[in-house]
Amino acid sequence: MSYKVDNEYDYLFKVVLIGDSGVGKSNILSRFTRNEFCLESKSTIGVEFATRTLQVEGKTVKAQIWDTAGQERYRAITSAYYRGAVGALLVYDITKRQTYENVQRWLRELRDHADSNIVIMLAGNKADLNHLRAVQEKEGEGLAEKEGLSFLETSALEAINVERAFQTILLDIYQIISRKALAAQEAAASVPSHGTTIQVDEFHNSVKKTTCCST
Repeated sequence: MSYKVDNEYDYLFKVVLIGDSGVGKSNILSRFTRNEFCLESKSTIGVEFATRTLQVEGKTVKAQIWDTAGQERYRAITSAYYRGAVGALLVYDITKRQTYENVQRWLRELRDHADSNIVIMLAGNKADLNHLRAVQEKEGEGLAEKEGLSFLETSALEAINVERAFQTILLDIYQIISRKALAAQEAAASVPSHGTTIQVDEFHNSVKKTTCCST
């Protein structure tokens, strides 16, 4: 079973950034993909994405990171935005409690529109503004544990944990794919010799569908 898309990479993973407007999603994107931070960054209009290729357990993975506006007037793009996503970074601002309280709404939307196996990490951004903190780190950890999510506090400004957040998401996605591929191979290998056929086509297609996206 092969997921190689071309000679440049072994896997292409679509990861979406979600959360309220102003929590720093665009700067997280630019920090991870270009190692840049812009203090003058404006609200994203519609959708944008950037890519970065990196190594995950010896495989070349191209991460396609999508960023969208958090404002309600852009809700219409929801289904297309989530289509094909295998990972999500759900971001709130540790200095604005409302952005943390809205995490549950974002989780509901994600679970309504994204694949059920999507890997989700919760990120409390702007950790450099600890003196203005409105959400304690333990609160974020507790919510993540309750919802079965990974958790980190990040700072796009100071490049704290941004790399680690995406590395964790991509590693989790890769390990899920590896387990599914191994299970499919084992199922194919266990076909009885007297002619009974175990169909793995549907499983194979679903794995491809949930682990790759179109450019």
